[in-house]
Amino acid sequence: MEIHISVRGLVEFILRSGDIDNRHTVSSDNAMAEGGRIHRMIQRRMDSNYKAEVSLRYIHKTSEYAILIEGRADGVITEWEHPTALVDKEVEESIVAKQVVTIDEIKGTYRDIHKMKAPVPVHLAQAKCYAYIYAMQNGLEEIRVRMTYCNIDTEEIVYFHEAYTFVELREWFEEILEQYMKWADFEFAWKQKRQESIKQLAFPFPYRQGQKQLVTYVYQTIYHRKKLFIEAPTGVGKTISTVFPSVKAIGEERADKIFYLTAKTIARTVAADAFALLRKNGLAFKTVILTAKEKICFMDKTECNPEQCPYAKGHFDRINDAIYDLLIAEDDYSREVIEEYAKKHQVCPFEMCLDMSLFADAVICDYNYVFDPHAYLRRFFAEGVSGNYIFLIDEAHNLLDRGREMYSAILCKEDFLKLKKTVKEVSRKIEKNLDKCNKELLALKRECENYKIVESITPFILALNRLHSSMNQYLEEHDGKNDIRVNDVNVREEILEFYFEISHFLDIYDRLDDNYVMYTEMESDGSFILKLFCVNPSVNLKDCMIKAVSSILFSATLLPIQYYKKLLGGEEMDYEVYAESTFNPAKKALFIGSDVTSRYTRRTDMEFYNIGSYIHEIVKNRHGNYMVFFPSYTFMHQVYHVYEQYFMTENVECLQQSEHMSETEREYFLNRFEGNEACDITLPVAMEIEFEEEDRSLVGFCVVGGIFSEGIDLKHDRLIGAIIVGTGIPQVCNEREILKNFFDGQGDNGFDYAYRYPGMNKVLQSAGRVIRTAEDVGIVALLDDRFLQPAYQKMFPREWDNYEVVTTDRIARRVERFWDEWL
Repeated sequence: MEIHISVRGLVEFILRSGDIDNRHTVSSDNAMAEGGRIHRMIQRRMDSNYKAEVSLRYIHKTSEYAILIEGRADGVITEWEHPTALVDKEVEESIVAKQVVTIDEIKGTYRDIHKMKAPVPVHLAQAKCYAYIYAMQNGLEEIRVRMTYCNIDTEEIVYFHEAYTFVELREWFEEILEQYMKWADFEFAWKQKRQESIKQLAFPFPYRQGQKQLVTYVYQTIYHRKKLFIEAPTGVGKTISTVFPSVKAIGEERADKIFYLTAKTIARTVAADAFALLRKNGLAFKTVILTAKEKICFMDKTECNPEQCPYAKGHFDRINDAIYDLLIAEDDYSREVIEEYAKKHQVCPFEMCLDMSLFADAVICDYNYVFDPHAYLRRFFAEGVSGNYIFLIDEAHNLLDRGREMYSAILCKEDFLKLKKTVKEVSRKIEKNLDKCNKELLALKRECENYKIVESITPFILALNRLHSSMNQYLEEHDGKNDIRVNDVNVREEILEFYFEISHFLDIYDRLDDNYVMYTEMESDGSFILKLFCVNPSVNLKDCMIKAVSSILFSATLLPIQYYKKLLGGEEMDYEVYAESTFNPAKKALFIGSDVTSRYTRRTDMEFYNIGSYIHEIVKNRHGNYMVFFPSYTFMHQVYHVYEQYFMTENVECLQQSEHMSETEREYFLNRFEGNEACDITLPVAMEIEFEEEDRSLVGFCVVGGIFSEGIDLKHDRLIGAIIVGTGIPQVCNEREILKNFFDGQGDNGFDYAYRYPGMNKVLQSAGRVIRTAEDVGIVALLDDRFLQPAYQKMFPREWDNYEVVTTDRIARRVERFWDEWL
C-alpha cells in the first residue's frame, strides 16, 4: 500500500505554528490567482541551463507500506563553475569544471519585497525537500536553493540563496519524515481496516425495483472514469444508491475519497445519514461535514486574528494534537463533534473542519468547495495537486444557476463613490484610482438607457488594475492592528471588502470567452452596474470535474436531461440514465386544470376566483395539509384575498409565505405541517394559534421556486396535496433575454433554455413535495392550460403519463372519487 502526500502538504502540515491571522494573508489568495502568470514570466526569461516544472518523487519504504512524496520544482538550474585566478594555463585546462545544481522556488507576492530579510520558512522548507530528492536521485554531494520572490504588481524580483550538503539535507528531511510517521502509521492502519470493511459490506436494504440497476450504473461509470447524469424520481433512494457503489469503488482502489456535494443543508444531513447507516452495518469510514465559517465560528463577529479571537491565538501550535485526538476517537466529524473538540483544544473550529477533510474518506460539503474559483479547497484541487476523487453531485439541477453565479462578476458604480468618500482622508492614491474607475463607468453609463451589451471594457479594466494595486499596497502597510476609523467606519475593513469584490471581477475577466456576455444595466433604484455574465458555465464546471476520477450528477428533476448534460459540463461520451420510480402511480392523482392560466393577459378577478375555487374544491374533499404554489408573491396575495373572501371556512387554516422570512418564521411554518405538537418554539403573541387537529385543513400559500418548494421532506399525511398555479416561467427581464438571445444564436431554442426549462423544473420540484414514501397518497394539481401543450408535456417525467384533464366544475368529483379509492 502507498500513502500519497505532496511536498507542499508535508511541510505545511508538519512545520506550521503560531496564530491564525488573516490580516497578514489578505493578498495570498490573490497571489495564487496571479502566481501562474508570474511563474511563466520568470521561467521564459531563463536560459538553456534552466529546466522548468521538474516533477520529483520520493518513496520512503517501511516494513508494511510506502510513503510517496511528490511535487514539482519550479525550476532546476544546471551550471558549470570554472576555477578562477589560475596563472598556469596548462594547469587551468587540466582541471574539470564543477557542476552546480540549484533548485529554484518561485513565489508571487504583493508584499514590498525589498523589506523581506529572509525567505518564508515554509517556502524554504518546500524548496529544501525538492533539493534533497533531486540530490539523492542524481548523486549530488552539494546542491543550492534559490528562493525567487516576485512582486505581482511591479514584477520586481528579489533572490535568497542557500547552499547545502547532501548530508545536511538528508538529516533535515529525515527529521521531517519522522514527525510525519505517526500520521502515516495511522493512515495505513485505518485504510487496511477500511478496505476490509468495504469487502464485507452489503447493501443495507432489499433492493427496490430498478435500484440494483442504478447501483450498477454508478459503479460502471466510476469504473470507466466517466460522468453519469441521473434523473432519479423521489423514492428511488438516490442517496444510498450513489453512496454505496462509490464506497465499493474505493474498496476496489478505483478512488480514495468521496466528495458529496450539495446546494442545501438538508441534503448534507441526508448524505451523512446514509454514511451513518453503512457504518452501522460494519463500514469503517470517516466523514466530515464542512460548515461555513460564519455558522461554525464561536465568536459573535468572525475576525480571524489573535487579538480578537482566543481560538486563533496559538491555533497552529495546538491544532495537530486536536486533529489526532479526534482522529483516533471518532469517525463522524459532524458540526457538533468538531465544535466539541475545537473547544477542548481551543482551536478554530472552521480551520479544524478543513483539516479533518484531509483524513476523511468522504467530505460532505457545498458546491462551492469544489467549483467556486475563490472558495475551492486548494489542498485538494490546486494546480499540481492530484488525487483520486469521486464527485457525487446531489440536486444537480441547482448547479446550473450556482455555476452561473460563481463564474459571473458584478460591480456597481455607486460603490466606487461610496468608498471614495471613506478613503479620501487616508489614501489619496486609492481615492484617485477610485475616481478614474468611476469616470470609466460613467462613460459606459452614458451609452446605456436600460441595458446594453458591451464588447470591450479595456479602459475600465486598466483603471481597475491600478486601483487593485493601490488597495493591495494599503492593505499590506496597514495590517489591522491600528485601524483608522472615519465617521465610525473601519476604513481597512471597507477597503478589504471592496478589494475582494474587484479581485473576483478581475479574475472572472481573465476567464472571459465565448460563453460570457458583458452588459451594463440601470437598476430600479437608480444604480448602475457592469456585469460579466457567465451564460454557459459548462466549460468552467467541466474543468473542475476533470479533477475527479468520476462525477455522478443526480436529481429528481434533471429534465430534459440533455439540456442539463450540455450545460453542466457533460460530454458526448458521458452517460445518462432515467431511474425507474418505485412508487405505485395509482397513489398519486395528477390533475391538469384546462380552464385557468397564470398568463399576464388573463390575470383578472375572475381568473383569481376560478383558481380559488379549485383550491376550495380540492381541500374540502379531504381534511389534511396542502401547499399551493404561485408564480409570484403578488399573484399569491391576489388569490389569497379572493379565497379568504369567498371560500374560507372555519375548519381551514391558511399560512402565507413571506418574502423575507426569518429562521424562526420558517421553522414555525414547517412545524405546522410536521404536526401541531411540534411547534415548540416561542412566537410573538400575534402569531400564537390555538391548535385543533380534528377535521381541520392547513393550506400553505407559497411561491414556486421558493424555500418551501424544494428540499423539504413532508412524509405521510404531513402533506397530501400540492397545487401548482402556472408553469413556473421566470419573469421577463434583461438577463433572461440575454440568455434567450445567446442560445438562439447557438442554434438552440432560446425560449426553452431561458424560460420554459427553468420554469418546468420549479414545477417538478413543487410537485415532488407530495409523494415522499411508498406509503404516501396524495394529489398534484397543475392549474394552467399550457400544461396540455406538447412543449410542456414532452418534459413530463414518465410517472406523469396518467393524468386527468379537469375544469372548475368537475374537479370536486374527480378528487372525491380518488380519495374514495384510498380511504
